[in-house]
Amino acid sequence: MERTELPPLAGAAGARRENLPALALLAPFLLAFLLFFLVPAIETFWLSLTESSLTRTNAFVGLANYATLVHDASFWDALGNTFYFSLLTVVPLTALGLLMALLVNRFVAAQGWLQGVFFLPFVLPISVMTLIADWMLQPSSGIVNHILGGQRPWLADPVWALPAVAIGTIWWTVGFNMLLFLAGLRNIPAEQYEAAALDGARGWTLFAHITWPALRPVTTTCLILQLIASLKVFGQTYILTSGGPFNTTRVTLHYMYETAFTQSDAGYAAAIAMAFVAVVILLSLLQAWVVRWMERRDA
Repeated sequence: MERTELPPLAGAAGARRENLPALALLAPFLLAFLLFFLVPAIETFWLSLTESSLTRTNAFVGLANYATLVHDASFWDALGNTFYFSLLTVVPLTALGLLMALLVNRFVAAQGWLQGVFFLPFVLPISVMTLIADWMLQPSSGIVNHILGGQRPWLADPVWALPAVAIGTIWWTVGFNMLLFLAGLRNIPAEQYEAAALDGARGWTLFAHITWPALRPVTTTCLILQLIASLKVFGQTYILTSGGPFNTTRVTLHYMYETAFTQSDAGYAAAIAMAFVAVVILLSLLQAWVVRWMERRDA
């Protein structure tokens, strides 16, 4: 009995049919992206071109809100505080995450216990984290002043308030970076270390020539994620210091929140949001380019 072969699907129609399963799988994400990101972003941009409050949209003013933003000293101060917080947290969080991962990976017998201890703060909600940080930084009863032997009001000091919040944030979130680096360490083939050990390599040589090159992609990921997270800081400063003292801890999102909900100026708050999104995207792209350039130079 002769077998009849079906003709292949013709041209564009066949390609569309082949792509249907992929489109069906992507559809929920695309719908969520459209409804919860793209549409709100377009609405926010449109709102930034108007003079609006929280309850009504008034006249179209074009780029007037952005022109005001350029000369707004409060906005630039808040943006400077945000950059300062990022400077205090991004590199320390990445470096400490790497050191903790190396420690956990070295002590195999206590690996599970150390991993749980280091990661535990990350699972705490921000309200609990700030409560613990506030207790530890109290001038008279806090454990930090008890150890250092003084009564410094950390969160009320214009110089130390933002660094104190940064230290609390590092303690809270470093466990996530530790897990990323630990996953990277476990993906390095043991044969590479064994071969290097046969050639007499030890300690720093193993780290410099095997561990660190293998962890560069993880390091790049950590730096980019931490930069974005640090630029988006809001909850810690809002709960611990309310932007004080003297606005030294008022970051960009805090200023945007006050503009929208305290001053009821939704149009100007939307302009702050759009300008800040542009800053975050530009800095993230610049950081990624710098890291990749350094990797190519060292290759």
